[in-house]
Amino acid sequence: MPLTLLLDLDDTLLDTNLQAFVPAYFQALAKDLAPHVDPGLMMRALVFGTNLMNQSEDFTQTLSQVFDSAFYPQVNRTKEGLSPVIENFYDNIFPTLRGLTASRPDAKAFVEWAFSQGYRVAIATDPLLPRKATHHRLRWVGFEPEQFELVTTFEDFHFSKTHAAYYAEVLGRLGWTDDPVLMVGNDLERDILPAKKLGLAAFHVDGGSASSSELEAGARGTLPDLRRWLESTDLKSLTPNFKSSDSIMAVILSTPAVLNGLLGALDADAWMRKPAADQWTLTELLCHLRDTEREIHHMQLKLFAEQEEPFIPRPDTGVWASQRDYLHENGANVLAEFNAARQATVSSLKNIPPDCWNRKARHAIFGPTTFQEVVGFIAEHDRLHIQQAWAILKGL
Repeated sequence: MPLTLLLDLDDTLLDTNLQAFVPAYFQALAKDLAPHVDPGLMMRALVFGTNLMNQSEDFTQTLSQVFDSAFYPQVNRTKEGLSPVIENFYDNIFPTLRGLTASRPDAKAFVEWAFSQGYRVAIATDPLLPRKATHHRLRWVGFEPEQFELVTTFEDFHFSKTHAAYYAEVLGRLGWTDDPVLMVGNDLERDILPAKKLGLAAFHVDGGSASSSELEAGARGTLPDLRRWLESTDLKSLTPNFKSSDSIMAVILSTPAVLNGLLGALDADAWMRKPAADQWTLTELLCHLRDTEREIHHMQLKLFAEQEEPFIPRPDTGVWASQRDYLHENGANVLAEFNAARQATVSSLKNIPPDCWNRKARHAIFGPTTFQEVVGFIAEHDRLHIQQAWAILKGL
């Protein structure tokens, strides 16, 4: 039962002082781009694009795509035209900002201890910066990005840390473990509360040593406090709970983002490769998700909309793959179709009043149930098949 540790970067592992670092970073970028873009215009576009990334819940667009679609029209330049200048900035100018930061004294020792325990360790930093910038900051702590199972950057992720769906996307990209998970960070609004909204345990790194009672609660303290707490804690108590309506919605919103991230760049051979004679290909798996979304999940939501206490049937989907010849569909097209079907689901769920989540129903398999439980089945179905897709990809 390995623990998955999600570690924030800024002011958790790296003393960044964002109030000083971010203005210096923006000013350095504006200065370097000044021969090509008016600095005032560039700053306004940068802030505008960053705000859009924080607001985005579009699982079809990575945060870099959201940013690019706003930034480049604002500065009246093309991405292709500015890319060489921006790449040079992150290669040669951004590293000079290191002096504004400092590795936390206990950070390297804590992370190395976590590795020694066999924990899965991911860097769950707000994915609002390019990969190069994030990797530089990791090296300032004393680590190479390849040492971690996952590092979140805006080229690969679809939500910022203002959304619980960000944490669901992280876990999805890690294969949706059923084992304990702990989020560790310094920011209540972006690290702790959204992670708890998903159903994760969290530890607040606030720089001050915690009292024994606070350590027993696992609430807050330093990285050495966290190590002592983990050494004395039953890790089973850190197993996530994904049963709340907020958690269910985060999982449902994150699923197409995870699949887009995992499968978006696959070649035709990878889509069609069978892991074993009796197992689905990735194309067949996506066809199953798409048709289940269209024909079962949408039907279930429609029944709740039309009836006071509906009976929820559950058709047998096991025969669809052979009956519908899933193997010969185009995997990339199927992924796009699943995205569209899931968007309809999300739009429907966002209009459900909070009190309706307790509405009763009767399920063909599970008997007496509620709307929340039925929608929770969708989220559990998602997690199961992402685990399956992740395992297939590991075997390719």
